[in-house]
Order: sequence, then structure tokens, then C-alpha cells
Amino acid sequence: MSKRSSAKHKLDRRMGENIWGRPKSPVNKREYGPGQHGQRRKGKTSDYGIQLKAKQKLKGYYGDVTEKQFKKAYIEAARMKGDTGQNLIGLLERRLDAIVYRAKFAPTIFASRQLVSHGHIRVNGVKCNIASRLVKVGDVVELGSKAQEMALVLEAQSLSEREVPDYVVQDGTAKVQFSRVPALDEVPYPVKMEPNLVVEFYSR
Repeated sequence: MSKRSSAKHKLDRRMGENIWGRPKSPVNKREYGPGQHGQRRKGKTSDYGIQLKAKQKLKGYYGDVTEKQFKKAYIEAARMKGDTGQNLIGLLERRLDAIVYRAKFAPTIFASRQLVSHGHIRVNGVKCNIASRLVKVGDVVELGSKAQEMALVLEAQSLSEREVPDYVVQDGTAKVQFSRVPALDEVPYPVKMEPNLVVEFYSR
């Protein structure tokens, strides 16, 4: 499991957006960047800077995955037929930790990754502790029996700020099926994601 190297709220502040849509995000009160000079740091951003920010925002949203994993997803997306940006979103949404988060089994993407790495998630009835595993269409993802009673899971299921998207079909409160790979406009991002800029960043 990749270890988060910086506070998740700091990422919100750096991006200037509440990228997970959380009520407690500091951006809800302060939209300027962190640090002593955060309010004054508003120069003109270059094309490279805009592309870099788009990459950092998308990478950060999925739990700040490692650069190696993220670039690997981009390379795979570029190999596939169709639009590379859409393919990238599809690959990121197929990650097991992303499915667990979408299913509302965990309150945050970071907690989702922890649930997987601690062995609380089963894919098609088999325990899986690899957060980056790509789920296939038709795969069933479910909580282990112990996890169903965890306070963290119960808290996540009661959250009103997120809904389970159509491509993650619920079967009760502890089991979902990944029904299809979503398009960009189907993914419930709280902020605008621009995978086309990420593609431009890597294809420079």
C-alpha cells in the first residue's frame, strides 16, 4: 500500500478546491493556498502549470496514488482504443479501492484503501488486499463479516453527501456489483476533473 505523504486537507488547500466534497474541508472557509503567503500567491499560471495541477488533482482524488502507478494507468489508457482521457478515468474507477469508496463502504478513499489492505474486502467471494487491483465488469465486491460491524463502515453508509453511482449496483448493504466502466460525465466528482489536460501533460 502506498503511504500518504501529506495531509489530505493540505491537498484541498493547494488545489484551491474541495476535491472530495467533504463538509470539513478547510477550503469551505479559506479558498487561498496554504502557508504564510497563500493569499498573495496568485500569478498567471503557464500551460504546463495548468496541466500539472489537473494531474495532481486527479491523482490526489484517488488517494494520492504513487506517480509510478498513475503513469502506468496513463500508458495503459493510451494503448487502448478510443479517447485516452476517458480510458484513464475508466481505469481509475476500476481500482478496487475506488469501487469500495463508490459503494460507500468507507467514508474516504484513504479509509477505503485501508479496508482493502487489511483484508476486509472480497472480490467474487475471495479475499483481496491489493487496493490497485482492477475490477472487471460483472465482478462482485463485498465486505467481510467483521467489516460489516465496523464503526467506520457504518459511518460511511450513513453519509448524505455521497450517492452510490449507477455503475455500482447495490445488493443489500454489504455487496455491490461493478456493472460497467463509466464515462467521465457519469463519475460523481465534486469538482471538475480534466483528464484531457493530464493526457497533454504526459504527452509533452
